[in-house]
Amino acid sequence: MVTRRSLLFAPFAQTLPDSVEAHLHLFEPARFPYHPAATYKPPAEPLGPYLSFAAAHRVRHAVIVHPEPYQDDHRYLEYCFANEKPAGFFKGTCLFDPIDPATPGKLRELTRRWPKRIVALRVHAMNGPKEPFLKSGPLKNRNLADPAMKRTWAACADLGLAVQMHFVPHHAPAIAALAKAVPVTVILDHLGRAGVEDGGWDQVVRLAELPRTVLKFSGLGYSSKQKHPYPDLAPHIERLVKAFGAERMVQGGVGPSDKLYREAAEQLNAFIPAKNRPAVRYGNAVRIYGFS
Repeated sequence: MVTRRSLLFAPFAQTLPDSVEAHLHLFEPARFPYHPAATYKPPAEPLGPYLSFAAAHRVRHAVIVHPEPYQDDHRYLEYCFANEKPAGFFKGTCLFDPIDPATPGKLRELTRRWPKRIVALRVHAMNGPKEPFLKSGPLKNRNLADPAMKRTWAACADLGLAVQMHFVPHHAPAIAALAKAVPVTVILDHLGRAGVEDGGWDQVVRLAELPRTVLKFSGLGYSSKQKHPYPDLAPHIERLVKAFGAERMVQGGVGPSDKLYREAAEQLNAFIPAKNRPAVRYGNAVRIYGFS
């Protein structure tokens, strides 16, 4: 699949055919200020320029992954829905406190307001093995074993939402326990950040045993110890493709700049077999997220 020749020629990858962007962050802090509990404050990445970029690069749909700087304030996500071009271009994820008893009601309210546009609740589990869980403050690092977490996952299942996990690998057993208890699709961000912890690749591969897990082909740099095109990841990604199957992988990070777009093309060509690239780049996301 990945050879020295393919890595050498990857930088000359041609423009991709139609794509679905499965992992997009947009920010406009001058008009929509960041939440007081924002975990980081990135520069603006506004809607208008992104829509121009998408049209120029044949990105047919995008999933706005509602970002941590906005916490549970979804006004900018809703603004993007209201001002998208063409109609139906976007779907989005949401962010609420997964152990707050009020969260199931908030999920119902948001999905009623934007029917078939919210596709997942994103949950951040980024604390290390020796770091404590948080019970309040920024919406991350809640205890996945908290009974309220299971109730929130069940609410997602009832509403037809996925749970999108942004996590480090030692949380994989807790994710598996929840996924076995609740019949919900679980989307694993950024290859599960499998390379950031010892044994992480094994942990993420085991999640493939759950039939409703979907692996996001994005954020490769988090797991690599080398620079783009991350040749050290070749055997690990080959293992993930074999475990999940190409039909359970979607590509994110297809922009919003020419540089990121080109690198996404290079990564796809380097690590995904040619016969599977259209599905990972486009078809799987259309099916999984319900684009038409």
